[in-house]
Amino acid sequence: MLWLQGPRTETGEDMAELHLHGSPAIVSAVLEALGRFPGCRMAEAGEFTVRAFRNGKIDLAQVEGLADLIAADTEAQRKQALAQAQGALSKLYEGWRGSLIEASALAEAAIDFSDEADVADDAFARARAIVAEVLPAILAHLNDGHRGEILRDGFRVVLAGAPNAGKSSLLNALARRDAAIVSDEAGTTRDAIEVRLDLSGLPVIVTDTAGIREATGAIEREGIRRSLEHVREADLVLWLCDAREPLPAMPAEVAHRDPAQSLTVATKIDLLPAASTDAPPLPFAADLAISVRTGGGLNVLIQRIAAIAGQRIGDQSSPALTRERHRESLNHCAEALASFLAGDADQHELRAEDLRMAVQALGRITGRVDVEDILGQIFSRFCIGK
Repeated sequence: MLWLQGPRTETGEDMAELHLHGSPAIVSAVLEALGRFPGCRMAEAGEFTVRAFRNGKIDLAQVEGLADLIAADTEAQRKQALAQAQGALSKLYEGWRGSLIEASALAEAAIDFSDEADVADDAFARARAIVAEVLPAILAHLNDGHRGEILRDGFRVVLAGAPNAGKSSLLNALARRDAAIVSDEAGTTRDAIEVRLDLSGLPVIVTDTAGIREATGAIEREGIRRSLEHVREADLVLWLCDAREPLPAMPAEVAHRDPAQSLTVATKIDLLPAASTDAPPLPFAADLAISVRTGGGLNVLIQRIAAIAGQRIGDQSSPALTRERHRESLNHCAEALASFLAGDADQHELRAEDLRMAVQALGRITGRVDVEDILGQIFSRFCIGK
């Protein structure tokens, strides 16, 4: 048994660790014996982390980083989660918060010394200078293309195209298993099918969708509606087309996308008539040409997807937003700071309130204020030992 005395422990409290042999019978017997002691019970999910948070050993952003670390599937996710768990985001936000607390103190001083115009004006000028430096940094952090959320949740690739374009076959080839039913009969896929891939350490979610065409049946129309919904939410759309057929008309959801977020892929090139060159001519312009049957072009396609995902996620060494609640709080903070800069400087009380709201918004991210409502949601995803 090891006795660990607080506050220099992970939870900040006194702790005892029992190191046992690995036999399930021994572990069960010890737990049963401990359960007979008054006040001794099994820990709840995430309880050790809750205690660490309550005792100020970690903040809420670090707790979320730990949750992401537990759930990480790829190396890139692990690195981002570990950095957050170790306080990278907290340090950034607390730095901004400290600067805004200083600006808020100056604004309050201007109110206290409002009868001395020179002192009040100087204090407000210094507060404005601080805000003018912090606000652009927050806005730049917000304008990150959601790279942190994409890395945390996965880069979404949607396979779209007409029926029998080879979408399900490509999904199976990428997954290296029979994730989707493949048939010569058009319209086999009705519901979207997802597989998760690790491409160069980046999490990629590939979704096979129902073939898009003019449908008459209610079920197929619903499948196509869902396909287009997935297309709208995708980070990258692969528009698959049979290399033997003319390019089918693209729906607006594909045709009007940013060109950097879609690729036209010619499929079944092994079925093209033999040509004198290694690359038979295609009836349409395509970004890539593949054959699932022979494997031709698949490695190039995978490399292209990984490159686009890596470009979208960007520099992984700098702290990135990973949750919508962080983004919401930062937006509230930025709005309050913009109001401070744009408002009438003579209305000292209103401008000071702008700064108080900005400081409070940043404090919500790290758990300094108003976080009880989200604690249960976060800690419920932890295992007992955390």
